[in-house]
Amino acid sequence: MSGTWSVAVEDVGSADAVALWSAYYTEVSDRWYLLHEGRRTDPEELAREIAADAGEALRPPDGTLLVARHDGVAAGTAGVRLLDAEAGVAELKRVFLLPGFRGRGGAAPLVGAAEDAARALGARRMILDTRSDLVEARALYARLGYRETAPHNDDIYAEHWFAKELLPPDGPPADPGAPTP
Repeated sequence: MSGTWSVAVEDVGSADAVALWSAYYTEVSDRWYLLHEGRRTDPEELAREIAADAGEALRPPDGTLLVARHDGVAAGTAGVRLLDAEAGVAELKRVFLLPGFRGRGGAAPLVGAAEDAARALGARRMILDTRSDLVEARALYARLGYRETAPHNDDIYAEHWFAKELLPPDGPPADPGAPTP
């Protein structure tokens, strides 16, 4: 459990970001195919799908990609994209830690940094979707204050939808009618 975590913004095209995206997509795709078809993802399909979503939506000005490092080693990723600036809604994407780094305390700071990034984009609410077989993810989101909601998209792989109101970093907003000290 020892070691130091850091989380920083990184371009989706960096070598570490690309490697983490490939690891993430490979794991979630293989888990789906093993559960539903008893096989791993076809390597050609995997390469096509990884290349098809390079993460452009996670680039500024409306997106952010974060890479978590454990003792300097790229270990995980999370992305945020602003969905509706007027409503202040951002979406949490690609939350992932490499298997060897799970259970070491990196998920909460990674998601926390994603929430900060969403606030910096003007979001007041974060939404996400996930699948039923990703039980670890669902447990993490619940532990971090996300609540299950009605569906907010029609993604064919989405089976659970979550949302969290993003309070300002210092806590709830001040009551505008309260006297000032």
